[in-house]
Amino acid sequence: MGAFGVKGEVRLKSFCAVPEDLDSYGTLMSEDGTQTFDLTISRPVKGGFAARIKDVRFKDQADKLRGVRLYVSRDALPNLPDDEYYYSDLMGMTVVDTGGETLGKVRAVHDHGAGDFLEVRLKTGGDVLIPFTNDAVPTVDLASGRIVTDPPDGVMPESKSKDE
Repeated sequence: MGAFGVKGEVRLKSFCAVPEDLDSYGTLMSEDGTQTFDLTISRPVKGGFAARIKDVRFKDQADKLRGVRLYVSRDALPNLPDDEYYYSDLMGMTVVDTGGETLGKVRAVHDHGAGDFLEVRLKTGGDVLIPFTNDAVPTVDLASGRIVTDPPDGVMPESKSKDE
């Protein structure tokens, strides 16, 4: 999020389940993998954490990092319980209805605070947002790359009959 103070600290926002765990994953990298960052969280601050990044000693160096998204190697992430998923695991999965008909593929996962939504690109065109709840998504089969959904009324576009 940019510099914090004048001595090279940066302000970070963590999206980890336990926000403080951010510096326990080892070396972080930029989204494209061209930059690596060794960081240590200094303390909590409003909206995130103040942190030190190795070799960043001055405010202007920290300012240049504003907007850089930090990622961790998948190998460093902990295994999850059966009913939890990393967003990246869901991307591209095939979405079928309870009758087995293919609806589309997961394009994105959104967290708007009140709950997660799967953004599904329909095979018929367009996108829909399906609540990522046990009722609307009773089955996620990572091994087969398939998600079964029973979307709430009004989520799916109505198909037009041949008479229309």
